[in-house]
Formats: sequence, structure tokens, C-alpha cells
Amino acid sequence: MTLSQILGYLVAFAGLVVVLGSFVTVSQGFIAVVIMFGKYRRIMLPGLSWKIPLLESIYRRVSIQNQSIELAFQAITADQATVNFKAMLLYAVMNQDEATIKNVAFKFIDNNNLMQALVRTVEGSVRSFVATKKQAEILLLRRDIVEAVKEQLDQSLASWGYHLIDLQMNDISFDEEIMRSMSRVVASNNLKAAAENEGQALLITKTKQAEAEGNAIRISADAERQAAQLRGQGVALFREEVAKGMSKAAEEMRGAGLDASVILFSMWTDAIKHFAENGKGNTIFLDGSAEGMTRTMREMMALSQGTYLGGALSHTRPVTR
Repeated sequence: MTLSQILGYLVAFAGLVVVLGSFVTVSQGFIAVVIMFGKYRRIMLPGLSWKIPLLESIYRRVSIQNQSIELAFQAITADQATVNFKAMLLYAVMNQDEATIKNVAFKFIDNNNLMQALVRTVEGSVRSFVATKKQAEILLLRRDIVEAVKEQLDQSLASWGYHLIDLQMNDISFDEEIMRSMSRVVASNNLKAAAENEGQALLITKTKQAEAEGNAIRISADAERQAAQLRGQGVALFREEVAKGMSKAAEEMRGAGLDASVILFSMWTDAIKHFAENGKGNTIFLDGSAEGMTRTMREMMALSQGTYLGGALSHTRPVTR
């Protein structure tokens, strides 16, 4: 084989290598950034592309997929308590525009520098927020912390060609000593709340009992009042009927020319008979003399003319002898 043939083979092989090397395959989910002589030239979308052999080269393949990073750091509260945070950051390239891809490719030297900037930005945002709060407030402000970090991180990521998809604070914890003290505070607050609830329950029970007793007394008093009213009405009706009967008897006796005092005498004797029959051994002293009988009759006559007989006998004039 002559030298010219060897040179021909070498040239052919070199040409084949150059031709084959001019074709570039970009995987799905990536965009290739092409430079020539160290200067940005263009981008290559996913698929098979062609570049100028020996002149153009692939500077970086930018991922347009979602990317995540887990963070673990500490912050100090306003009352000098150490808070441990664990967070998850989800982000992605803002869009597939050439200007955005160019910004992403050349903003940082490499991906490690991007991660470092992300971590420091999140830590700084959280620490500046936590420094204004007390430890007792931190656990209740998880959402506020996330919103404060997102507000600042969105601006930084936008300037780098990225956008924030999600930020989660997966864990917020304190040092062991602080956790023990917080547990004691929670336990004491629970005991206090239980004591207050028990006191309220006892107060309600006592109040309800007092109300029930008051209602019972009021109902009993109302019943007694109604009973007394009915008894009074019964007595009044009884007296009214007695008065009507005595008035009628007196009218009849007057019409017959008899003395109305006979009615009182009959009532007196009926009363003595009732005492004797129903006295059950009680001793009753009565004045049985003629003077006593006369005095008793006069008193009964005066009573019949006054309050006992009322209007029924008020028109009956006793016969005076």
C-alpha cells in the first residue's frame, strides 16, 4: 500500500468522523446550549440536531424538568431559642424561550453554585422572619413562614430564569430542653383548662339545681295560693249560702210572727251538740247560766247583724223584748 493510499484512507476516516460528529442528539427534557469560539450561538431542542464540525460545541444541557432539593438548617427566635427546620424546595426553568435558557445556562458557573444560592436564600429568608418572632409563636406560623420565603425566593429565582413551584416546611422542631419545657407548659395549660371546665360544669350544675329548687318552690307556692284561694272561695260560698238560708228562715219566721232569735238559739244548741259528739275527749267550758245564755244570745245577735250574716240579714231587725 502506497503512502498516497494511506493518506487517502486517513482523510476519508477523518471526514467520516467530522461528519458523524456534526450530528447531536438532545434528550427529552433537556435543551442544549451551543457556543462557538466560547461565545453563545444558539440552542438545540430535544431530538437530532446538526452543528458545525470543529467550530460549534455543546456548552451545557439545561434541564427543563422539575427539580427538588431538601434543606436542613437552624434559626434563632427573638427570645434566643434555636429552631430546627427541614424544608423541601421544588422549582423548574421558567419557560423554554431562548432568552430564558441563555440566562439559566450562563447565570451560574455550574449547578452546585445554583444549589448553594438557593439554600442560602431560603435560609436567610427564614432566619430573618424567625428573628422577629418568639418561640411560642413559631409552630403556629408555619404558613406565614412559607409565604414570607416564597415572596423573596420568587424574585431571586425569576432573575435566574427559574420559578418556584412549591415550598414545604416538613418539620419545625426545637432543642430537646425547649421541647421538654414546652411539654410542661402544654400540660399545665391542659390542667388549667380542665380545672376551669370542671368549675364551669359545677357552676352550671349548682345553677340548674338552684333554678330547679326555685321553680319547685314557686310551683308549690302557686299551688298553695290557688288552694288557699279555693278554700277561701269555698268558705265564702258556704257563708253566703248560710246567710241566704238564715235570711230566708228569718223572713218566714217574721211572716209567722215568731222571733228571729230562735234561729240563733237553734244554732247555739246545734253547736253544743256538735261539740259533744265530736269533741274526742276535749274539755270545753260554757256558761250555762241564764245570764250567760242571755249575754251569748246578744253577742250572736250583734254578730248576725254585723259581719257574719252580712247583707243577707242586714235588713232583719231583731225583736227586742
